[in-house]
Amino acid sequence: MARKSKKRKLVSKIFTIILLVINILFIGLTILLNVVPLKYFLIILGVLVIIDLLTIKFIHSKKKITRLIGIVMSLVISIVMLIGAFFEFTTLDFFGDFGKFNYKTLNYNVLVLKSSKSIEIKDLEDKKIGILVDENIDMATKTLSKSVSFKKKEYSSIEKIVDALLNKEIDAMVIEESKYLIISEENEELNSKVKEIYKFSIDIEVESIDKKVDVTKDAFNIYISGIDSYGKITSVSRSDVNIVVTVNPNTNEIVLTSIPRDYYVQLHGTKGYKDKLTHAGVYGIEKSVQTIEDLLDIDINYYLKVNFTSLIKVVNELGGIKVNSNYSFTSRDGYHYQKGENYLNGKEALSFVRERKAFKDGDRVRGENQQLVLEAIINKALSPTIITKYSGLLNSLEGSFVTNMEDKDITSIIKKQLENNESWSFETINLNGTDSYDYTYTHSASKLYVMVPDPESVSSAQEKLHSILN
Repeated sequence: MARKSKKRKLVSKIFTIILLVINILFIGLTILLNVVPLKYFLIILGVLVIIDLLTIKFIHSKKKITRLIGIVMSLVISIVMLIGAFFEFTTLDFFGDFGKFNYKTLNYNVLVLKSSKSIEIKDLEDKKIGILVDENIDMATKTLSKSVSFKKKEYSSIEKIVDALLNKEIDAMVIEESKYLIISEENEELNSKVKEIYKFSIDIEVESIDKKVDVTKDAFNIYISGIDSYGKITSVSRSDVNIVVTVNPNTNEIVLTSIPRDYYVQLHGTKGYKDKLTHAGVYGIEKSVQTIEDLLDIDINYYLKVNFTSLIKVVNELGGIKVNSNYSFTSRDGYHYQKGENYLNGKEALSFVRERKAFKDGDRVRGENQQLVLEAIINKALSPTIITKYSGLLNSLEGSFVTNMEDKDITSIIKKQLENNESWSFETINLNGTDSYDYTYTHSASKLYVMVPDPESVSSAQEKLHSILN
């Protein structure tokens, strides 16, 4: 009998310890996460203490049936707390990195003529290689020199270095990948005349352009940039998506301002020709931010940069999204979309937001479609199905975006929303302009398609944003 009593007490102690340890773990992670408002935290804590005390009392009861009920209760509570702790730990792990990259990656291609006998970098030993002059030329030259010894010839423009290669004045040229894409799209024959034999990358520290505010009290702007590339998120590339999200936490207003990629603007810090807004991205996210600040006469407090890979991964992890298209069309990738509801996977969503040639109004419609997909992602992320996809979604986001927001900014926004549970009003602005052709700062050899900003459209957007911000 004494042995049975000892065994019963031991079992009761084990279940009690397990219950308390798991509860302490859950409470500790909740405190670290810091998204639950104090009043709700105290309520949760109070309820847990009461339930735990009752469960422990049952576990240590001398009555077998009561003790069994207590053990079952402790198991159920422990499982629920472990699931909660798992979600909290996943979130904390996600916020540990949270898109913090203080550098940008420049990817360089080493190109030779198709007719060249050179097939790998060592074949260019002691050969003449042209390099495009920019602020990173010294680092690019140094990096390439580690792979091959060569004679350097500098060129001041993309057009000049390409002409030099085509005219066989040099044996190869080194050009940053996103800049090569610009000229190769305008000169479709170029790809048939050259071949890539080597590729290398350099990382450049990004200057801080932070304009931090208290996001729970002060109005702020977030610039969302979607670059036209796959792979490494730190890579510079053209910015096809340019949306400014203006948030006023006091009036609960959100305004999404979409700016066409081909908007003809003066890139910040440059002189001479204006350029397409999308080209600002090849100089880094900071150039896009500063250029849009100049255009809209606002401060951009934070930025978020994503790429093709980011969008595909997020939409797929969400299990697809539902988008209400305003048009029936077929994209250049061969996907067909009908007017009304469309259920899209990652690749279909990407093709949907990239398409412009299928529409008479091109970039204008593309901007609208980008807003539709963004809205669809938000709606799916806020739906109950997110519970089962939560961990996968956070994993898909890891390394898929760059931002200068701090994790505490996000958690404080969530915390305030949970505390007040207020509804938000949404408004969209689409900047407009006139189709034209003109020379650009990045590619001045020939005129490119641009959209000349409509002064009234820009002025109206400035006025609206200033009213929200102030």
